[in-house]
Amino acid sequence: MDELELLKRDWKKKGNQMPKLGYDEIYRMIWKKSSSIVKWIFLISIIEFLLPHLLYLLPAMSKSIAVWKGLGLGNFLLASNVVQYSVVLFFIFLFYKRYKEISSLDNARQLLSNILKTRKTVKYYVIFCLSLIFISFVVMAAGIYLSDNPVEAMGYNYNLDNADPIKVKKTMIATVLLLGTIVTAVMGCIYFLLYGILLKKLNKNYKELKEMEF
Repeated sequence: MDELELLKRDWKKKGNQMPKLGYDEIYRMIWKKSSSIVKWIFLISIIEFLLPHLLYLLPAMSKSIAVWKGLGLGNFLLASNVVQYSVVLFFIFLFYKRYKEISSLDNARQLLSNILKTRKTVKYYVIFCLSLIFISFVVMAAGIYLSDNPVEAMGYNYNLDNADPIKVKKTMIATVLLLGTIVTAVMGCIYFLLYGILLKKLNKNYKELKEMEF
């Protein structure tokens, strides 16, 4: 059991007999823990934003971009990147704003409000990121459907002269959608590990503040 739990239990047992300093100490510890959690959320979001740019240096990423262009989806790729950068940078700004607000708070009710805002911001951020990932795969599946020769457009050199082109398209579309579902699910698990654990701790701080306030 950490120092905060011990102090909080002692404060509850003594009730009104506990000096004001006991309440203030507990509040400061919750405030510091909350500030640290939001700081980590902010830092992780920056790392998550920068990491894909390092992946672009890999040959596989260059081939992936070529596939999008081969399917006639170059404009969508450009537009989605613009939207992604704009929205993600906006969320990073919000995380930084939440961190600065919590770092300068001296009021328990304001801290409660800010914790709620942070939880909502993270929730919307995760929903946006996962939605964008899945939509990208759906759009790629649509590009395959509309392409006259999706195999060639995607840069593959398979000899499919004797294959039914409709079946080939259906197989490719099903594969892309299945892959999209798997990737979205895996990323959802990663987001849960990165942000879910931090939000759980933040939610615990919120409940502790509610118990103290009311």
